[in-house]
Amino acid sequence: MKSSQIAAQLYTLRDHCKTTEAFARSLRRLRSIGYTAVQISGVGPIPPAELRSISAGEGLTICATHESGKSICETPQAVVDRLAALGCAYTAYPFPHVPLTTLAEVEALARQLDHAGAVLRAAGQVLCYHNHQHEFRKVAGRTILEWIYDLTAPANVQGEPDTYWVQLGGADPVDWCQRLNRRLPLIHLKDYQIVPGADGKGSAVTMCEIGNGNLDWARILKSAEASGCRWFIVEQDVCPADPFDSLRQSWDYLQQFTA
Repeated sequence: MKSSQIAAQLYTLRDHCKTTEAFARSLRRLRSIGYTAVQISGVGPIPPAELRSISAGEGLTICATHESGKSICETPQAVVDRLAALGCAYTAYPFPHVPLTTLAEVEALARQLDHAGAVLRAAGQVLCYHNHQHEFRKVAGRTILEWIYDLTAPANVQGEPDTYWVQLGGADPVDWCQRLNRRLPLIHLKDYQIVPGADGKGSAVTMCEIGNGNLDWARILKSAEASGCRWFIVEQDVCPADPFDSLRQSWDYLQQFTA
């Protein structure tokens, strides 16, 4: 992994990217930390051409986006056009926009994703799937995530595993990086920390800066690299204080693994 392959997920900074001016300031701060790439998600209603221009002006590449599940499945050509305007080749289906409680429902979503992925692929773009813990529920004897990948063509739907949600779902991030060999252009790097429970009773889990939690980053990053990962995207949905400080801590920790 090279430092230039480490990106910041802007959902982490969603409260700091509401306007054009705030977006530019936030990217400037990210560049000062060392990041040279971002994933667009959670930003305000800024036209894609402006997002692209500001990002380039601040020295950052737009490596990927998250688009709404509904738009990906129902209007994939509009997603193609948005990615083209952003100068970006990768997007990910971020969260199930339909119920996934039966195999028939999972199969229906897989068909939509496969079709959308084919539309993007024809334009030289790539659709990935971003998981949460919900996809590790079993339907008809297998996890939903296994069904999604088995029911879609690798050329049409690739992976964006999220390390925290994989772990919370009871699976192993290393195992999923290996399963997605040559189907893993993106990965969300997010640490998993065990903390005292409410009132000091028992324990709970939370997201934290990379290196402050319980995940084995040496093994995760090695397996992601071996599976051909292109972008290593730092995300922290919830930060204890300033999210820029959290992104800085994660950036600094990851430098020991860069070549």
